Amino acid sequence: QEQLVESGGGSVQAGGSLTLSCAASGRTFSSYAMGWFRQAPGKERNFVAGITRSGSSTRYADSVKGRFTVSGDNAKNMVYLQMNSLKPEDTAVYYCAALTTYYQFSNPNPANVAAWGQGTQVTVSS
Repeated sequence: QEQLVESGGGSVQAGGSLTLSCAASGRTFSSYAMGWFRQAPGKERNFVAGITRSGSSTRYADSVKGRFTVSGDNAKNMVYLQMNSLKPEDTAVYYCAALTTYYQFSNPNPANVAAWGQGTQVTVSS
């Protein structure tokens, strides 16, 4: 059974930092990559960042490049999202996702995600 559990969300002022964690278990171990998506109230769920299991490749949404860093620890089955210089527009529920194929990593579409975590709320105040 696939299971992803996020943690680390919270409230922070603009310019602050947060680190999100995702603990993976079950079949997510064999996923090609892991990703982070976010969904603001009334908006679609969008890709934020992804990393291959090998750690050799990462990708980011343009809106977070230079501010967010995705990383992984295969020994602990963990994926992290370090978020710096946070802006109010970063406010959303953040979800960890298993991206099972190279295509999903290269074309991260929420409709193709095999497994989701329950989400963790990030709120950035101005």
